Amino acid sequence: MKLTEQVILVTGGASGIGRHVVEHLHDEARELLVLDKNREALDELRESLPGVKCYPCDVTSAEDVGRTVDAIYGAESRVVTVLINNAGIIHSEPLISLLRNGDKRHSVDAWHKTIDANLNSVFYVSAAVVAKMVEKRTKGLLINISSIAANGNRGQSAYAATKAAVNALTVTWSLELGPVGIRSTAIAPGFVDCPSTRKALTEEHVQRWAKQTPLGRLGRLEEVAKSVRFIVENDFFNGRVLELDGGLRI
Repeated sequence: MKLTEQVILVTGGASGIGRHVVEHLHDEARELLVLDKNREALDELRESLPGVKCYPCDVTSAEDVGRTVDAIYGAESRVVTVLINNAGIIHSEPLISLLRNGDKRHSVDAWHKTIDANLNSVFYVSAAVVAKMVEKRTKGLLINISSIAANGNRGQSAYAATKAAVNALTVTWSLELGPVGIRSTAIAPGFVDCPSTRKALTEEHVQRWAKQTPLGRLGRLEEVAKSVRFIVENDFFNGRVLELDGGLRI
């Protein structure tokens, strides 16, 4: 696929990794569209990158996703060719918190919130966009942002489970959609130096993971963005998770 010919839709693209991907690609992609529930961040994105089309959307709501995707396709006969499922949250909590007073079990509310943000959103947006791709006979591409935690990470029951499920969906959809010309892929970063990582981890934990990474540092946002470019431009990359972890194993 030629990047200059692509209409790219990024979920959670108003901040963090998604925002950096948008900034990295916006000068070359034919068009960039962003879904995000943070209206303030969307307004700031519009100001800094006026050419990017911004749509307020709660991707954990199938109904909101359906309405928004219909609106996107209804505007200027637009056809999305690349979907980047980036929206999500990091949640760290063990199954049983031994030092917690009272109920020591993993929060059920946090479990559902993480599943909604990291897994259900991928299903809702992908189903809505792929249905349009099939209807329009579009040769397309899905890129799901996974994580090194998909292999299992102590203290991240909900987060690890969602990312493992995203990897499984990636492979399943590659088998289902490949015959109609739609690739399904994923990128699994290790620990990336970005606001969500800094928010989820203490500085002590950030430094510990940096030291445990064979390259001695966290990943950089531009390295994730370059991985997106690689997948877009390599038409034979399909059904695989691109691990971008600096050699770290957890």
